[in-house]
Amino acid sequence: MDNVVVADVMTRDVEKVKPDTSLLECAKKMIKKRVSCLPIVNNNKLVGFISEKDILWALVKKSKEDLSKIKAIEVSPKKIATIKPLATIEETVNKIKKFKFNKLPVIHDNSLIGIITTKDILNFHPELYPELKELSKIKEDSKKLKKMKTKQPIKK
Repeated sequence: MDNVVVADVMTRDVEKVKPDTSLLECAKKMIKKRVSCLPIVNNNKLVGFISEKDILWALVKKSKEDLSKIKAIEVSPKKIATIKPLATIEETVNKIKKFKFNKLPVIHDNSLIGIITTKDILNFHPELYPELKELSKIKEDSKKLKKMKTKQPIKK
């Protein structure tokens, strides 16, 4: 784990929005692309970060306003924790724990180049959590049983 860096495990093709994108459009994009957050970029420079929680907050706090009239940048946190692509996984895990985030934008030369999530790390290093190996085996066995019931050939 010592010589594995963020660039090795991060998600590179990140869904993004512009600062003037409405919260309604952000929510639609999150649902369509099955993501829980969207970096807000202007000329590929990270200027904000919008999450499902931010949209829920806006629904509660600004309930009289239409979500199509609220811009993403208006509810984005002002300070955003980021990580560099050559940071180690250990540094990343420590930063995630420190800031209590599940994901960090990856920045290189002031440009957004990806995002790293706890899921990315665990997919790459399942040995970090031995229970995940068991869960993975259970999921694999469930898929095999399902395919047997539908009489489809099992792909390995």
